[in-house]
Amino acid sequence: MALERSEVEKIAHLARLGLNEADLPRTTETLNTILGLIDRMQAVDTDGIEPLAHPLETTQRLRADRITETNQREAYQAIAPAVQDGLYLVPKVIE
Repeated sequence: MALERSEVEKIAHLARLGLNEADLPRTTETLNTILGLIDRMQAVDTDGIEPLAHPLETTQRLRADRITETNQREAYQAIAPAVQDGLYLVPKVIE
């Protein structure tokens, strides 16, 4: 599927792109190259091929899930303006 100059002008207008006359031929050629690549990719037979989540079939090394810091909630809430039952109280801003 090849785009004509008028179609590129219409696409540029819809996308609110300001293309000048000098850029139109190069933009048309670039868009046609991209559409040609898409056509070639769609022509490839991919039946029986599972999609990949990542091109490299590796597993990510994860660190151990363990607590590394001490609980400092009491120290943080000691300097808060208003606290009740371990929760911060904030002023109501929406009626």
